[in-house]
Amino acid sequence: MKPGFVITLGLLTAVAALTVDLSLPAIPAMAEALGTSLSRGQQIVGVFMAGMAFGQIPAGLLADRNGRLPILYVGLAIFTAAATVAATTSTIDTMLMARFVQGFGAAFSIVLSRAIVRDVASGREAARLMSLMTMIFTAAPVIAPSIGALLLTLWDWRMPFIVIAGCGLIMMGATRVFLVETHTPNVDGHPIRQLRSSFAEFFSHRQSVFGLLLLTLPSAGFMSVIAISSALAIDIYDYSVQQYGLIFAFAGLSILIGSALNRYLVTRFEIMTCIKIGVVLMATSGVQLLIMAWLDAAPFWWLWSSVCLFMFTIAILMANSTVLALDPLPKIAGVASSIIGTFSNVAGAAGASLGAVIYNGSVRNSVIIMGVVGITVALIYLAKPLICPAPLVHHPDELARG
Repeated sequence: MKPGFVITLGLLTAVAALTVDLSLPAIPAMAEALGTSLSRGQQIVGVFMAGMAFGQIPAGLLADRNGRLPILYVGLAIFTAAATVAATTSTIDTMLMARFVQGFGAAFSIVLSRAIVRDVASGREAARLMSLMTMIFTAAPVIAPSIGALLLTLWDWRMPFIVIAGCGLIMMGATRVFLVETHTPNVDGHPIRQLRSSFAEFFSHRQSVFGLLLLTLPSAGFMSVIAISSALAIDIYDYSVQQYGLIFAFAGLSILIGSALNRYLVTRFEIMTCIKIGVVLMATSGVQLLIMAWLDAAPFWWLWSSVCLFMFTIAILMANSTVLALDPLPKIAGVASSIIGTFSNVAGAAGASLGAVIYNGSVRNSVIIMGVVGITVALIYLAKPLICPAPLVHHPDELARG
């Protein structure tokens, strides 16, 4: 596949991470400028994720019916317009509303990048492509907080939001230049009947349900920490805004390393073996974080290294679980991708919102959600014989290569 094609898919996947991570350093200054509390200001993460959750199903259904590219342009246009409103607002209510709509538009790029992968690949090839995309979009959390902190220092809290709007325009241009249509539109039948049929097909495959469960909870874990990460580093551990950008980059770097490792693993092991490795590492992180929550204290190096271990496993677990869930469903990849995205983003929004609500300046409330998630994912994996007892299936010949 051409590098421009793969890079553009990776950047489309990164739109959400870029939107969240660029804005994180600006949250305290934004909250002060808009005359609201830090807790409410942190809700810009949760409402963005909620908007993404609501946008997934419409994006998937419309893309299966009308093709990938037209719907992708619609989503990017919504994202860019809402980002412009967020960058220019003077009230927190308008900011939260704009972030919700922005998330709705961003959902289109996330859903369609996954669907396009399933259109052109399956099995190990799809897992390798997912890992490569993850390596590309990981650049966002590695550099975005530092860039956001720099923009905040040189200008004011609005500049990171202005840059986010500019990124929407850049993505529209990249889509125009590098992507091609990969799906034959299917407008047979009423949209509601088509959606109902697609849902029934997805949930009839236990493999897809198992992959969905493994995908959903990790989103709640890492978003719960991302939402309060600036307050955690700056308020609890007294780091500066500039230092916070570097600290957060380590979490992004962890995903990058995990993605590189996963590209190696999927060429040598079965997908379930790769998933097992991710589950074990995530459970290890979860146990350590629960110990910190019990102690209600931890040196920052231990806390953040455990968070980074969790993020490291995200790249391994989520890439392979996505392929696991999509493999049986080549004909409804758009809706299948939207189901995965909806559940993941509902969990992410819940984790981010709950993390912001329970945050009280303590280590315990900062890490407890991520710790519980790490253990719960391990329990889901152990329940595989009950959830998905049959051998894994995929359809390597059923592709839509354009």
